[in-house]
Amino acid sequence: MDFNESQTKTNLARAFAGECQGGARYQFIAQKAMSEDKKNIQMLFKTLAKNEMAHARVFWDLIAKHSKDVQKNIEIRAGYPFEDTDLVEMIKFAANNEKSENTTIYPSFAKIAEDEGFKEIAEKFKQIALVENDHFMILDELYNKIKADALYSSSTPYDWKCSSCGHTEFTKHAFETCPLCSKSKNYIELDMISTPKKQ
Repeated sequence: MDFNESQTKTNLARAFAGECQGGARYQFIAQKAMSEDKKNIQMLFKTLAKNEMAHARVFWDLIAKHSKDVQKNIEIRAGYPFEDTDLVEMIKFAANNEKSENTTIYPSFAKIAEDEGFKEIAEKFKQIALVENDHFMILDELYNKIKADALYSSSTPYDWKCSSCGHTEFTKHAFETCPLCSKSKNYIELDMISTPKKQ
């Protein structure tokens, strides 16, 4: 199939726009987290925003690679979410968006790309869907831990590390204030959300 006549080209453009908007939303969430002195949540969302922009670049490059001519404009029609609530609800909303990309949107785009004969593009949609699933798991766990007031405690010990000075304690409960630099627990790195660190 001619790429310029394909649904895959439109899907890539939709995915590009969605990832750009996701990256921007995550920057806004990071700013909101910082305004609440939650440095660890800010850092997490800055990383996620960087990931989303890297995905946007993949989609951009695929459009450029497969187009015969310069694409002056690609018409797309899609809805994009605008959420601006409290930080915890924004985390939940972001988790649900990531789940939708992983379970519905990108798998359907991959199937269409395969059906249209664009196996490389289908594979990229599948690979990015896997990353979006990781994002969903991280954000879902973050949301659930905050709601359960369990973000800074665990049944097994973790390396609770201050992102400001690097002080680390391997305990079941995080320090309230870093004993080295006096930053609040909101500066503790959130690595424990995706993978527990055990010594």
